[in-house]
Amino acid sequence: MKLRQKVIFLAITPLILALCAIALAVRHQANVLAQQQRDTIQQAYLDSKEAELEHYVTLATHSISRLYKSGAKDQASMDEAKRILGSLSFGDDGYFFIYDLKGNSLMHPRQPELVGQNLWELKDQNGTPTIQRLLQRAQAGGGYERYYWVKPSSHQPAPKLGYVILLKEWGWMLGTGIYLDDVDRALEKVDTQQRANIQNTMLWITGIAILAALVVAGAGVALNISELRVADAKLKALAQRVVESQEEERARLSRDLHDGISQWLVSIKLQIEAGIIRLGNVKPAAGPDQCAAAQGVFEHAAEQLNNVLGEVRRISHNLRPALLDDLGLAAALSHLAEEFRLSSEVPITFSAEGSTEDLPEVANTVLFRIAQEALTNIERHAGASHIEISLTGAQRAVTLRIADDGHGFDTDSIAVHPKRGIGLRNMMERMEAIGGQFSISSSPAGTVLLAHVSNER
Repeated sequence: MKLRQKVIFLAITPLILALCAIALAVRHQANVLAQQQRDTIQQAYLDSKEAELEHYVTLATHSISRLYKSGAKDQASMDEAKRILGSLSFGDDGYFFIYDLKGNSLMHPRQPELVGQNLWELKDQNGTPTIQRLLQRAQAGGGYERYYWVKPSSHQPAPKLGYVILLKEWGWMLGTGIYLDDVDRALEKVDTQQRANIQNTMLWITGIAILAALVVAGAGVALNISELRVADAKLKALAQRVVESQEEERARLSRDLHDGISQWLVSIKLQIEAGIIRLGNVKPAAGPDQCAAAQGVFEHAAEQLNNVLGEVRRISHNLRPALLDDLGLAAALSHLAEEFRLSSEVPITFSAEGSTEDLPEVANTVLFRIAQEALTNIERHAGASHIEISLTGAQRAVTLRIADDGHGFDTDSIAVHPKRGIGLRNMMERMEAIGGQFSISSSPAGTVLLAHVSNER
């Protein structure tokens, strides 16, 4: 995935996740409110139905109150009461029914086939003993009971809310009921409307999310175009600094060759020529002094050749230390610290802890170059009297720490100065190239450099 795509992805993903979380929260709250609204409507329906049932039973008792309150218990009076109650109805499925206290059906205008039957053991589709529950409710002072009963208009079982009372003098249970399937249909309609409202809300949130994602993507593309231009400018500046660093390295190598090796070779050439001349001037009868003088010239030339070899090794070590490849980073840094101490006469201590052998080769090189650059800067600018170098290996990372007690410098001003701080910028760029972390803090009490790199390949 390209950097531009990563930026857009990282910008859009949190937005989408936030909108999804908002959508889930809105949906949850909408469902809660919908359920509360449904419960409120259902309770309102039931309250109205209960009041309606109680009113119907009151009217029924009034219609037979003349017979019941007369105290007559003869069959004719009871039959007349049954006739009056049987003729009463409300709506398509509203009627009254009478049972005795043993569960025998005494009057049922919509299901006359039940009259005379004992329905004490009758149970509805939920296994509820319907007549027993109604009789218990009536004997307890009357009230409401919910059960399933066959609806006359549809001949199918339907939920029903019944209201019963006890006519104690005649041993009757008088009741009526209202089927609740119309309530269920009304509630289903409410549920359908609420689901549609929730769906519309989710569609709005989805549309907003898509629009916001498109806006963020457009802004990200525009930002990436701008950043690409800035990156190109930085890349050009980096390339220029690389060229400058290469030229500085070539100039330093040229100076080392010209000021060191070249002059020594010229001196050796002159010494050898002088020795040859002296050997040519030695007479057969010459004394031992003339031979010793010629021998001294060649011995001095041999000593200078040793110096030349040492200088060649030094230059080679600076270009690519063999210890780094043969013995590892810790040994190379220890050798670098010892060379610095000998050349600058500044006390320096080096310590290594943990495992530092698992670093990739490029990371070893980068840390070594950072140490070289840091010691060069300390020698040139810090005026330090003591230097500490520590290499610490942890389970997944290696940290290089270089501290000195010099007079320090202003890191902010150096970082933005066009002609200064090239070495510092080189160290930072080397660490960025391998995905490491680089930090430097400086004050009048000294400077501390930290380079942290992962040892995972």
